[in-house]
Amino acid sequence: MARLIDGKAIAKKVREEVARGVEALQAERGIVPGLATILVGSDPGSEVYVRGKHRACKQVGIASFPHRPEPDITQEALLALVDELNANPEVHGILVQLPLPSHLDEQTILDRVAPEKDVDGFHPLNAGKLLTGRAGLRSCTPLGIMRLLEEMEVELEGKRALIVGRSNIVGKPMALLLMEQNATVTIAHSRTRDLPARVAEADLVVAAIGRPEFVKGAWIKEGAVVIDVGINRTDEGLVGDVEFAAAEARASVITPVPGGVGPMTIATLMQNTLEAAKDPS
Repeated sequence: MARLIDGKAIAKKVREEVARGVEALQAERGIVPGLATILVGSDPGSEVYVRGKHRACKQVGIASFPHRPEPDITQEALLALVDELNANPEVHGILVQLPLPSHLDEQTILDRVAPEKDVDGFHPLNAGKLLTGRAGLRSCTPLGIMRLLEEMEVELEGKRALIVGRSNIVGKPMALLLMEQNATVTIAHSRTRDLPARVAEADLVVAAIGRPEFVKGAWIKEGAVVIDVGINRTDEGLVGDVEFAAAEARASVITPVPGGVGPMTIATLMQNTLEAAKDPS
């Protein structure tokens, strides 16, 4: 039976570290880190996520600047808002909550965020820094997963890691962060041939494909580490991208859903905002 990774407890530890860092930054340099969020429309899931981010800001002492444009805001007006936040010295991090309404071009909006305020780590410049091994803001979910693995003392060097999912938000940056720790990384996806065999070879499986219980527990190698990024709403409640009960019986370490990766994403966002405030250049 696998050990469960308590994402809530580790996220709490990260928030406490951030709170101390915020206090020290204010005492030493008079800087209060500030996070601006942009939520367009009224998607229920997005509203929950944004509320959670502002609640976390309050817990760690980060100033929050919420913006709720009307759902029919034009592309030009939204870009102007991003420009305004880029120029605001009290704002050190800018988060555009996705998805945006269909009449808006998400990539154009995200690219407009100043790279030094891109606390989501989505800007092409920050993605390029990760690719080339340079310091920069990293995508929150993969960075949070690395902290989970560190806290659980998971050895990565020389291990076979399989990432199921190739998104720019999780899959690709996850692969690069794992390679930095000398793991041997494969990226798989829904069209990978013989996916069960690829999973069965992996010492570490990161499932981030957005399909409920897509990765079957019987595929998991005995003693493997399983990180489940998925949060899928079903008639039976929230489930991950991994068939949890069967995987738990085979893995050595596993994240639950909910309570695993999710809390770390927001905690890491707070960490990124602090780092952006420390070095706003």
